[in-house]
Amino acid sequence: MSSRKAPGKARRAGRRVDPLKWWREARFGMFIHWGLYSVAAGYWRGEPIPRLGEWIKKHANIPQDEYAQLAKQFNPTKFNAARWVGLAKQAGMKYIVITAKHHDGFAMYDSPCSEYDIVDATPFGRDVMKQLAAACRKAGIRLCFYYSQFQDWAEPSAGQSAEDQDANKRGLEGYLRRKCIPQLKELLTQYGPVGLIWFDTPGGMTLAQSLRLRRLVQRLQPACLVSGRIGNEVGDYASLGDNQIPRRGAEGDWETPATINDTWGFKRQDHNWKSAATLLYLLVDLASKGVNYLLNVGPTAAGVIPAPSVTRLREMGRWMKVNGEAIYGTAASPFPYTHRWGRITQKDGKLYLMLLRWPRGKFILHGLRNKVRRAYLLADRRKMIAVSQRHDRKLDHHVLELSLPSRAPDKYVSVVVLELTARPNVDQRPIQQGDGRISLQPHLATIHMPDKAAAIRLTRGGVTDGWVSTRNWLSWQFKVFRPGAYRVDVVMARGRSKNVTYGHKVKVTMGAASVQGLTSAKKVSIDPATRYFPEASTTIGKLGIEKPGTRTLAIHLVKLPKGEKPGLALASVELVPLK
Repeated sequence: MSSRKAPGKARRAGRRVDPLKWWREARFGMFIHWGLYSVAAGYWRGEPIPRLGEWIKKHANIPQDEYAQLAKQFNPTKFNAARWVGLAKQAGMKYIVITAKHHDGFAMYDSPCSEYDIVDATPFGRDVMKQLAAACRKAGIRLCFYYSQFQDWAEPSAGQSAEDQDANKRGLEGYLRRKCIPQLKELLTQYGPVGLIWFDTPGGMTLAQSLRLRRLVQRLQPACLVSGRIGNEVGDYASLGDNQIPRRGAEGDWETPATINDTWGFKRQDHNWKSAATLLYLLVDLASKGVNYLLNVGPTAAGVIPAPSVTRLREMGRWMKVNGEAIYGTAASPFPYTHRWGRITQKDGKLYLMLLRWPRGKFILHGLRNKVRRAYLLADRRKMIAVSQRHDRKLDHHVLELSLPSRAPDKYVSVVVLELTARPNVDQRPIQQGDGRISLQPHLATIHMPDKAAAIRLTRGGVTDGWVSTRNWLSWQFKVFRPGAYRVDVVMARGRSKNVTYGHKVKVTMGAASVQGLTSAKKVSIDPATRYFPEASTTIGKLGIEKPGTRTLAIHLVKLPKGEKPGLALASVELVPLK
């Protein structure tokens, strides 16, 4: 992920104010997808429609005049703004982003420039955004609006798909002047302070068009943020893909929008709910990488947030009430890699060790060079934890040992606080971990590119992209302290692309020894947090390490499979000790 700077700054009382300060401190927000698609609830003419609920108009090829009839059935009499906002607050969320207008073009507020809205077109006839704005102000939650600026399926001249590149030829400018810009003015003037405008799918919008919308927001509400999906890299912060979990810490400001089940808008048939444990794993994982977590709920057409969502959010809130200090206002882990036992955040000279796996006996952390002043559990700050530190000068190897209680204080994630004597100072090279594994990820590698015409790039998630030249390769220097035999696994990121292929011949070398093999999809692992980004791991052999020290390992692409286009999507090379 590349670093990004906010294009604009707000001024208050003659002082320069960073508008992103509240957003960085929040770390956790609620997304709400609610619209006419909630009436359809995943069915059309009695038949279940696959894929995302809010896209049912497209997926079922519903004509506009038929889809618009859903408005006559939209009567959310059970909607209660205070209840929704109260749930967000119970969960520990600090901001709410709600779909003021999704791609279907229907405004979920009173839009003076269009009668295709919740006040004029439905029997409900009330402006839910006014009620939400009042409830948010009372609860101290920031209200933010999602607005689909490019796609509008009710407007023939607007973008009709995320990939639409011809909208400008059809008259996109007319749609922007007639509907998009007037509606943005309405949202920014009718509801008081707005935390941010969450734009989406910029499609074929030009830089000038994106800047026009950004400047409009700045003019009407200087402190209002603009999401990265406004397009053309003019947002205040950047957005990862839906449900995307990066493999490395973020540089700059990033957010991941994510679902509790599989869809965003309500679908009756979607019962694939992530567990509270999985959702908490996602929260701590993203926080450890400096990424905000925007977690979605999809209310029913009656205005009710589904019970499974409520149960899980309240469970998360109970955890946040005890451990929120490890999330709010924190920065990404100072370690350049993740740990299998859990995740780390930092703030004010403290490290927060968020343990997903409670250790048996002593807990060991490698690579921290700081002196630890004291350690304790967030769940019990009064009880100090015994700390032992040692340094092998020959290997320049730092080891921290903690004597933890026999039982974990939390059934999901337990947090240990390390108070340091100075800012975190961490060995930035890959280092063998306590379980003996060595994980070598592309963002920690030296990328060698004699063939500059076929440059290897890194995706936002930290995976190699465009690796099609056999002349280019990656290498790592890493520290090892446990000699022995190691299994060599090459892990590829499959992503959501149907074009991903296997059968790349790769060679891994370490010193004079080498192993080689073909990448395969036989051993596919799916992160429990998301189904969107599976990985395929291939064991290509074993290598031996005779003594402790610093070693160099390289991976070469020897041959591509026939018809290969996307290249070798390398997520990591794993050295796993053989017992």
